[in-house]
Amino acid sequence: MTEPASGAAVDAVVRDSRPFTEQEMRVFERDAKIGLVGTVDGAGLPHLTLITSIQAKDPTHLTYGQFCEGLSKTHVKQNARTGFLIMSAEKEIWRGTALWTHEAKSGEDYETYNKKPMFRYNSYFGIHTVHCLDLITHGGKEKLNMMRVAFGALITMLSRRLASRHTARSDQRVLKPWAEAHFAQAGTLKFLSYIGSDGYPVIVPVVPCQTAGSRRLVFAPTVYRRELAAIQAGTTVAVFALNLQMESVLVRGVFAGYRRYVGPRVGVIDIDCVYNSMPPKQGVIYPVAPLRPVALY
Repeated sequence: MTEPASGAAVDAVVRDSRPFTEQEMRVFERDAKIGLVGTVDGAGLPHLTLITSIQAKDPTHLTYGQFCEGLSKTHVKQNARTGFLIMSAEKEIWRGTALWTHEAKSGEDYETYNKKPMFRYNSYFGIHTVHCLDLITHGGKEKLNMMRVAFGALITMLSRRLASRHTARSDQRVLKPWAEAHFAQAGTLKFLSYIGSDGYPVIVPVVPCQTAGSRRLVFAPTVYRRELAAIQAGTTVAVFALNLQMESVLVRGVFAGYRRYVGPRVGVIDIDCVYNSMPPKQGVIYPVAPLRPVALY
């Protein structure tokens, strides 16, 4: 397994190792929820994937179904340490860590997933692999404070224009115009991940986060203040942005610390990687890969 990335933050919240309750397990079974899985890539950097099929098999185990390809499914086979976040339609959140153990292409879990209405009657795809994980830690149910989110969005909006003026000048865009507008929309949910001191990915909601030009993100830490304050400048972080139409994009960059542009301080992230997380073709879109000639044999 790879070691934690250098500069990783000290975890601000000690999470419990208690098992899931029956009520929590019933909530996780719903299709109408947000499920995120954090993984560690081959370079020890954080990666976030939307996996709404994640649920609890029993009080101490998680599973999720795979129907499309993406880097996270490769990451867990190289580094089994994962983080997870589940958010219900009522804005209730569960977060924790888990250890990937194995995958299954048949058996009880495989049959259970493919009997779900979302996949049973789908003519184009079904679950072809089930991933199984041991629960390591989770902190119980949390409630997203929407008043603090709205206040943070206002602070971020006031700061983002000034923050963009202090970004290093470059003619090359990092975020495409669609992605830049996607981050700036009020209805887009954002989640930040970094590698904790124990080597497990930590996922923190950072909903007020917005773009400051195409090369930088800023956010007011009005929710999860303690955890966000513990992230050290220089830490590599990933930010996943998802709207209600299930459109998403993942960016990665370096956390540059907190700066004051107008009013309260905001966190600053300088983007160095953009990843298309939507099917049918996931992959890195920045930095742009050089074109290669086609060889005919």
